[in-house]
Amino acid sequence: MTAQPEDHHGAGHDPDDILSRLPAEHRLQFLADYRAALEAAAEPWRYRQLQKVLHLWHLRALMYASPGHEQARAEAAAGINTVPAEDVIPGWADLVAARSASRPA
Repeated sequence: MTAQPEDHHGAGHDPDDILSRLPAEHRLQFLADYRAALEAAAEPWRYRQLQKVLHLWHLRALMYASPGHEQARAEAAAGINTVPAEDVIPGWADLVAARSASRPA
């Protein structure tokens, strides 16, 4: 078995594919962002912006399709069901202590 490079320009980054996977409430914003980037991409040095827009919207489409996304979004907006930083950032206590030690009294 050989490793293959990730295809950043395949079906996942196809505007039609992204549009079909997005919930209806996000489609107009995607189209506006895509059209602006497409227009800008007429200048060769701005082509990467189009690639970036497609990549970000591809990731958003994946996120919106994730089970529990809406519930997690609503809980975060309401400030409930939060996870303490020390539970998800390795060495958090050490980082806080180092930051506190470096501040002038």
